[in-house]
Amino acid sequence: MSSVRVWQKKQLRLDLLNFRQHQMFKVGTVGVAAVKNRVQAGLGPEDQPAKPLTKRYAIRKTRLGLGNRRNLMFTGNMLRNLSLRTVSEKAAKAGLTSRKDRIKAWANQKIEQWLAFSPKNKAAVVEATRRVMQEAAKRLVLERSLGGKQR
Repeated sequence: MSSVRVWQKKQLRLDLLNFRQHQMFKVGTVGVAAVKNRVQAGLGPEDQPAKPLTKRYAIRKTRLGLGNRRNLMFTGNMLRNLSLRTVSEKAAKAGLTSRKDRIKAWANQKIEQWLAFSPKNKAAVVEATRRVMQEAAKRLVLERSLGGKQR
């Protein structure tokens, strides 16, 4: 099984993907988008509201006009950095590229798990996979046996 890096020198490279990898890229993109949307909405890994902020941090965010909920949008850099990085025929892997954002993500994971699929995120990925498979079914070539004769 070979894998292909989707990002090469900060440039998105889809021309290197074969058909199955391209399908996995579509499914992985939906998964990353679903996680980003959930986190921006301030929801935790079970689609419930995320843990409340500490009092001091909530006051600081409110003063800056960012709201007082845990949504990882102080500057938005960490969520912007989260993207699909590697694709193979069997897996799509997302991650944060900058070291600073990986450290921040690790610290936030200790407070509350955020980089995980919630039940709604899993449902979105399953639905995307179903659509990709329906799209692929149209391209499949069927071989039929016509009374022993083959074309």
